Amino acid sequence: MSERLPIATEDADHASPDEHPFAAYVRALGRGRRSARSLAFDEARTAMGMVLDGQTDPLQTGAFLMLLRMKEETADEIAGFTLAARERARLPAQPPAVDLDWPSYAGKRQQPPWFLLAALLLAAHGHRVLMHGGAPQTTDRLYTPEALGVLGIAPAHDWDDAARALDAHCFAYVPLALPSPVLQQLLALRRVFGLRSPVNTFVRHLNPLGAPASMQSLQHPAYARLHGGAARRLGQASTMIFRGDGGECELRPQADSRCLHVVAGSEREILFPRLLATAGPAPCAPAAGLLGALWSGERADDYGEAAVIGTAALALIAMRCADGLPEALEIARGYWHERGTLPGATAR
Repeated sequence: MSERLPIATEDADHASPDEHPFAAYVRALGRGRRSARSLAFDEARTAMGMVLDGQTDPLQTGAFLMLLRMKEETADEIAGFTLAARERARLPAQPPAVDLDWPSYAGKRQQPPWFLLAALLLAAHGHRVLMHGGAPQTTDRLYTPEALGVLGIAPAHDWDDAARALDAHCFAYVPLALPSPVLQQLLALRRVFGLRSPVNTFVRHLNPLGAPASMQSLQHPAYARLHGGAARRLGQASTMIFRGDGGECELRPQADSRCLHVVAGSEREILFPRLLATAGPAPCAPAAGLLGALWSGERADDYGEAAVIGTAALALIAMRCADGLPEALEIARGYWHERGTLPGATAR
C-alpha cells in the first residue's frame, strides 16, 4: 500500500490547521476554471487510496468523483486510481494464469451481448479469459451476469471457483465485489448521482489477475488516447482499445472501426473495415437466448456472427496470436466453424 504523499504546495498553502486531509484533493479539482487542475499520478494514487480505505467523508467522495467527471480524467489520474485499487484488491495468494483480461461493465441496450460468444469462442480454443464486471446499474440494459446465466454459466463465487472454471473451461466471470467490495459500492453511487463516475472508467483497467493482454472499449473515439496513455503508465503489455457497441468490448460489424493497439509501450492504429456492407439490423431487445441459438446453429444471424468473429479477431491481435488483421480474421473464422460445445455451459 502506498504511503500518503503531500499534495502540491500551492494547494497545501490554502489548508487551515483543522482541515480534513482529503480536502486538498477536492480543492485542487474545484477551485474554479482558472485555478483548478488535474492530479498528478502519485496524487491520484494517494487520493483514491484514501477513498478506498474509508478515510474520506461521504460528501468529500461524492464531490471528488463529480468534479473529476466535470473536468474529465487524465491518463495519469486513471492510472493512479487503478494502481490504488490494485494495491487493495483481494486476490488469491497464487493467482491462476490468464491470457486475456476482459472488463464488462456497460451492459447492452440494443442487440444481444455477442461479445460473450467471442470470449467463449476464444476459451473453446484454449485461450484463458477472465471477464469481470459490476452489478447491474440500470433496468434498461442486459448485463453480463444475467446473460451468462441464460447460457448456464455461473459467476465465480470465490477465487478458487474462478481457478477451477479457468482450468476446466478456460473462462471465468468474476463479480467486481470479489476483488473489491468498495469499488462495487462506488459504482453503485450511480443511483445517487444519476451519472457514471470516473470509477466506471478506471475499473476497466483493474486486470485483477495481471493478464498480459487486455480489451478496452469506449463510448467516444476521443477517449482512445486517454485509455492508451493509462495502459502505458500502468505498464500493460498489450491492450486493444476500440469503440464497442453500447460501451462493451464488441466490434460493430456494420461500421468502419479505428482501433488502437497499445503494445510494448507504443501505439499503433488498426483500421478495421466493416464486415457487413449493409446497415446493421433494426434495434431490438438484447435477448440473451439468441446467443445460445447462434452458437448451436439453431438460428442464423449475419450481424451476430460478424460481431463475434470480428471481436474475437481483435482479441487475437491483443494476445499477439496473429500478426495482423487478415490473419486474425482467418483464425477467428476457423474457430467459429470448429466451435464445438459452449464452454462451461450447463443444461437449463
